[in-house]
Amino acid sequence: MSEEDKGFVIKDRRTVGRDVDESEKESPAETKPAAGAAEKPAEPSEESVSAEQQASETLLPEVNFPTFIISLNVSALYHLGAIEDPETKQKKKNLPMAKQTIDILSMLAEKTKGNLTGDEENLLKNILYDLRIIYVKEKS
Repeated sequence: MSEEDKGFVIKDRRTVGRDVDESEKESPAETKPAAGAAEKPAEPSEESVSAEQQASETLLPEVNFPTFIISLNVSALYHLGAIEDPETKQKKKNLPMAKQTIDILSMLAEKTKGNLTGDEENLLKNILYDLRIIYVKEKS
């Protein structure tokens, strides 16, 4: 079946984050949905997206294995009472939750053995060591 026989064509019309030249823009006649296709609800225009939402999206770190591990580390440190709640500025201890997060990191270390880079492996090993030491001190 050739491409001409297909009932619809998918075109990426997102303009955020890339330059669009005039040849890529579609005329209103070209944007009709295919026959029998359900119409999607209108997406909010770029202008209606608040500057605050755009700013918060750009401040987020890249999602990768080290940032995931560091996120779990911060969660465990919070539950161990090592860092304060950013809203209340108070330190709280929840040792069962800290243990669960440490166990999750331990499970990830076991399941990813042999699949990590040297830096990722060292990061995970060092974080687990530090968290376990803090946990033992807090528990006694």
